[in-house]
Amino acid sequence: MTQTIAPRVRTLVLMLLAATGMLLATAAPASAHAALTGSDPQQGVVVDKAPTQVSLTFSEQVSLSADSLRVLDPKGKPVQDGKPSNVSGTTYSVRLHSGLPDGTYTVAYQVVSADSHPVSGAYTFSVGAPSSTSVAVSGGTAGGGVVGWLYGFGRYLSYAGFIVLAGGAAFVLACWPRGAGVRAMQRLVVSGWLALTSATLFLLLLRGSYTGSGKVGDIFDLDLLGQVLQTKTGAALVSRLLLLAAAALFIAVLFGAYEKREDEEKRDLTFGLAIGGTVVAAGIAASWAMSEHASVGLQAGLAMPVDVVHLLAVATWLGGLTALLVALYRAPSERPVDTVAVRRFSQVAFGSVVALIATGVYQSWRQLGSWSAFTGTRYGQLLLVKIGLVALLVGVGFLSRRWTARLADTVVQRDKPQKQRVTANAAAGDAKGGGAKGGGASTEDGAKSGGGSDGDGATGGGSKRDAQLARQRAAVDAAREKRARDADPNRFGLRRSVLAEAGVAVVLLAVTTVLTQTEPGRTEEDAKAAAATSSSSSSASSSGALTLDMSFDTGGEDGKGVVTVDLDPARVGGNEMHVYVQRPNGRAFDIPEVKVAFTLEAKDIGPLPVVPDHITTGHWSANGVQIPVAGDWKIAVTVRTSDIDQTTISKNAQIG
Repeated sequence: MTQTIAPRVRTLVLMLLAATGMLLATAAPASAHAALTGSDPQQGVVVDKAPTQVSLTFSEQVSLSADSLRVLDPKGKPVQDGKPSNVSGTTYSVRLHSGLPDGTYTVAYQVVSADSHPVSGAYTFSVGAPSSTSVAVSGGTAGGGVVGWLYGFGRYLSYAGFIVLAGGAAFVLACWPRGAGVRAMQRLVVSGWLALTSATLFLLLLRGSYTGSGKVGDIFDLDLLGQVLQTKTGAALVSRLLLLAAAALFIAVLFGAYEKREDEEKRDLTFGLAIGGTVVAAGIAASWAMSEHASVGLQAGLAMPVDVVHLLAVATWLGGLTALLVALYRAPSERPVDTVAVRRFSQVAFGSVVALIATGVYQSWRQLGSWSAFTGTRYGQLLLVKIGLVALLVGVGFLSRRWTARLADTVVQRDKPQKQRVTANAAAGDAKGGGAKGGGASTEDGAKSGGGSDGDGATGGGSKRDAQLARQRAAVDAAREKRARDADPNRFGLRRSVLAEAGVAVVLLAVTTVLTQTEPGRTEEDAKAAAATSSSSSSASSSGALTLDMSFDTGGEDGKGVVTVDLDPARVGGNEMHVYVQRPNGRAFDIPEVKVAFTLEAKDIGPLPVVPDHITTGHWSANGVQIPVAGDWKIAVTVRTSDIDQTTISKNAQIG
């Protein structure tokens, strides 16, 4: 029966790996986890006067390089002046050459979001009137291609290695201490360590090309590697390698000194190994939490430890499941995995699932933010698939618990008559012992009287035949025991259910890997809302209304923010003006004073001061704002955030 099971196992594993490969291959390139929420000039707008700079606002902070923001003229030549810089909060800008001619300009950006994923995109605006352009505007391409696929595979391999390493070691310590001496378990845990170590080195080499050019030839560029080591993600990968060195020491003790100890001595060493292993595993899990989704956004200080607990729960459950599968199929007959170990793992798995659900609910709320994001965003749709797979895994695990209970009952019922037979055989042997000894003496005397050399030769030949027969009997007994164990329907059912759990776990891990490379639902919905607002503002501008966004920094405490000026209908004569003040995160807040002044420098008119009335938190308004003539007006806003902290910012706009 084992011979028929093994091909099925190999076939199922190959099918699951193929499905996983297809899932990773068809996954889209890493989406922009930091979404573009605003720009100045806006996408598709036509301005009368060439801007002096281009500003982009993202949903979170990003990392810039020298060519992260590029502005190209209709012929494809760059017109930016200098390196891009952070204006305030999540707004970044690059200055432009003066005196740009009319035509359509392309803004291309490629940055790295705070959660380590590359962000790229492009849009156009026009000066004077739209024109033809030789620049092809494409969507986000960062993180795609061969390098992007390799990076995704490396992430999958690193997650799988961590799960097998941490979960396999936990299974041995908590559920099956005798497994420390089983060669198959040793190979499993060591394979997890090798997979995680090689994947970490692989990701470190790929990182520069993944967030940059995307070229395969840049993978071994030492200059790019040096730049990666200075980033948050690079530091996390190096820290993981250092922790893996400590993990290697842990593995050496677990399968060395620990395995050689007696059961009583193991209890003292188990506690120390459990504490040390938990610390190392938590540190490795933190290398993900401190550099990816959990490290940015809402409640990052709480989200990172929650993410560590989530990863440890996943590793304990799925890694222990893998170790149990190996034990059921590969453990030698003299050290089979017993029902006690299976029952212990069932309890550990139940606790892991509880922790997984609790932390998963919090992470889902944090990354989605609304029920509509479940079905309206790619992240939410993948999360629904993951929830379905977890539910399926729990259901199959329930079947495994039933097979475990049946197997335990069978073992108890089988062991009772065996113990009775052993006791009876021992008693019979004692009763025959005296006669055997007596007969032995006469036989020995007969052998001695039978002659010298021939008797010795007969005795030597008999001992060799006896040893050979003993080995044959032991092999037959072992084969009979193995056939009996494999013929047990309860053990066979447990094997099948655990194998099914492992298969679902492989696909679940692939979905999780793709999920970590997908833009969170909350960010995607915020980006859609910002695009809709930008579109409505652009429409309003074309119908006569004017909206200007200006970032400010007074230099004092709580001195950063964004001021928005709305002028309607932005025509000669009376206008209605609204001024809004927001923090960099978009929340409205009050400041002591806001003043606005209009200046038409071409005709030496102004400044014309306007002091709006405070309406509500972060909102000021003024009616009857008079614009005497049409022209390119300079709108200056003076913002005072304290008694001594004040700044004036301005923008030009066509009015009338």
